[in-house]
Amino acid sequence: MKIGYILPLGEIEETEAPPPYSELRAMALQAEGAGFDSVWVYDHLLYRFPDQPTRGIWESWSLFAALCEATNRVELGQLVMCLPFRNPAVLAKMAITADEVSGGRAILGLGAGWHQPEFDAFGLPFHHLADQFEEGLKIIGPLLREGKVDFHGTYFSAPDNEMRPRGPRPGGPPILVAARGPRMLRLTAQHADQWNTAWFGRPSEAFHTRVNDLHAACEEVGRDPSTIDITVGLMVAFPDIAAVDEKMDTPEKTIQGSPEEIASVFKEYADLGVKHLICLTLPDDRRGLAELEKALHAYRAM
Repeated sequence: MKIGYILPLGEIEETEAPPPYSELRAMALQAEGAGFDSVWVYDHLLYRFPDQPTRGIWESWSLFAALCEATNRVELGQLVMCLPFRNPAVLAKMAITADEVSGGRAILGLGAGWHQPEFDAFGLPFHHLADQFEEGLKIIGPLLREGKVDFHGTYFSAPDNEMRPRGPRPGGPPILVAARGPRMLRLTAQHADQWNTAWFGRPSEAFHTRVNDLHAACEEVGRDPSTIDITVGLMVAFPDIAAVDEKMDTPEKTIQGSPEEIASVFKEYADLGVKHLICLTLPDDRRGLAELEKALHAYRAM
């Protein structure tokens, strides 16, 4: 099972600014040198919640593309790109180009979006998100895998489109979809190479329910569920080195303990057939990364 690390792109409370790219690049290289299998970014334009100040975040694709060049070995992905933020045909072109820059290490993670304030602030339509997502997948999938599509939709169109050049992999980078709920899981079963579910502590009833729902969606569309890699977003908390938000530091959402105890949870997921754990540390900084590295090595030693 692969283990990945999520970089912190958002504002830090102490400085009211996100880490600079130089720091994010250094953390990505630290993760690569430590032996992690992958490095991930997440995709938002701003955070705006009731009774809280607006918080900022770097634009994820620009950083992702830079990291494709800066790193040498790790896979690079997004958990996940908000498909309605970008024209899907152009996004497919971006993915092919990033895959070229990385030498065939890119994963295209996709989701439908959920945080309405960022849609509103950037003038993006916050409606029919599942419809937009479905049309986007019908464009992106054929462009990455076959290099052609002729699609005319309600929200997006790609008439007589051809993906040239094709990039380093004949089928393009794999598509990962983060989804829950019947319709989104059905789209996952129809279009995705990988599926992500999050956020969990130890494997729970909720986790097993979501996997069963994915299998039901695969049966509905006639797809073998073993052909979709299951990936899990996992929060790993280290309250001994920094205070952790009580809303996030709960047993059902996080794991914590010694490196060996955390590694044992990793193994539980591996034994259940999970292909990739994608870890967000609390705190999400170099201290958290260093502690997660200890758990990674403990897992690898098992």
